[in-house]
Amino acid sequence: MSVRSLFVTKLYEANLESSELLEDLAHSIRSLATDDAAGTRWSDEHRYPGYTSYASLNDLPRRDPAFADLAKILTRHANSFAKDCGFDLGRKPRLDSLWVNLLRGAGHHSAHIHPHSILSGTLYVEVPQGSGAIRFEDPRLPMMMAAPKRDSDAPDELQTFATVEPRAGMLLLWESWLRHEVLPGRGHGERLSISFNFA
Repeated sequence: MSVRSLFVTKLYEANLESSELLEDLAHSIRSLATDDAAGTRWSDEHRYPGYTSYASLNDLPRRDPAFADLAKILTRHANSFAKDCGFDLGRKPRLDSLWVNLLRGAGHHSAHIHPHSILSGTLYVEVPQGSGAIRFEDPRLPMMMAAPKRDSDAPDELQTFATVEPRAGMLLLWESWLRHEVLPGRGHGERLSISFNFA
């Protein structure tokens, strides 16, 4: 008898070692949150609990040297992850979009995917105590019908949800179809992160 695992869902995790780059990125995110009127307006209109440049700025690596340095680092990690996923691309993945997030207090972000991309991810820049975790959902969930609940001590690959507690410098990458959400925070600080897509 044998049991095989089929249709694996991968999650890539690395650590950004440069505290100087993280400090530069934190300064840039806070400056954008102050200066980007269009992003602030969009965040207010969509009840985003803080600030995001998601709908206002699409040229951060050209605008700011810290983001240009980050784009090179992200591309190296995305290339490594694409190989691990067995993608037959014929070229390196291309950074398609990159935006910043300043999430306050109990702020959260509902479950979503990133259409029209192959890889997505987040770099955590500052993570105060009580920041919300990121939670990934088993993509088969809508088809599970009468599937029983999993044991609480079952391995991660058998769970319906996988939750990752963020920390400053943590870089996560996943395939863009993987549904994920930011759970509500329990603290009062500002969680700074940078999200991105590769095409």
